Amino acid sequence: MKSEEVRAYFDADGVVDYYAQAAAELGLWISEEKIFTRVFQPEDSLLELGCGAGRIAIGLYELGYRQLLATDYSHSMVTRARQLATTLEYRIPLRVCDATKMEFEEAVFDGVIFGFNGLMQIPGSVNREQALSEIFRVLKPGGWLVFTSHDRERSEHQEFWHREQVRWATGEQKEELDDYGDRTEATHHGAHFMHVPTVDEMTSMLERVGFRIEATVMRSELAKEPKEVEDFADDCRFWVVQKPE
Repeated sequence: MKSEEVRAYFDADGVVDYYAQAAAELGLWISEEKIFTRVFQPEDSLLELGCGAGRIAIGLYELGYRQLLATDYSHSMVTRARQLATTLEYRIPLRVCDATKMEFEEAVFDGVIFGFNGLMQIPGSVNREQALSEIFRVLKPGGWLVFTSHDRERSEHQEFWHREQVRWATGEQKEELDDYGDRTEATHHGAHFMHVPTVDEMTSMLERVGFRIEATVMRSELAKEPKEVEDFADDCRFWVVQKPE
């Protein structure tokens, strides 16, 4: 699937409205707050990728994090996030940024956050690995990356993945899919793309890039989220990884 198609989905008014509502009403998940406050200090320089309409950035700002740059590759999402931050009178720098080709210098951030499965919405395993390489590059030695993914082996849709396995084995998968684990869903706003990895797949990619895996845990094992959060987002796997000193 082409990245332009994915970007078009996130630029759609209805999708931006959905993310903006979550930013205004949901805030940080309990699990996110637990991990972010344990891994990052308020004085750390943080980069958020895939910030959407600002849900995580606004939540971190309210916890006292001020050295935060929030980015997204959707112009529409960044525009809405700026509007929300301005309304709240929060001084959160926001800019458009493609995670696969960042314009930052090497080793400038103490930490990077790629929340709400944003990394998995980059089509193509080569491109996801390139994004991880870029994150590794801009992190300071000893810096941390926190991101989430789904977990194919913990999915409630095992029958679907079994059928997909058969389709890929016989070459009958959807034409727009690049890798086994990809899935697309038709919506009123265009095709919604998501890659659903296994733990082994994600581990191998992280290790190839050079990251050290500190911890990985399912959201449901970290906290009991409110129903509103569970309705907004399926259970996911948190990854906490470090660029070695």
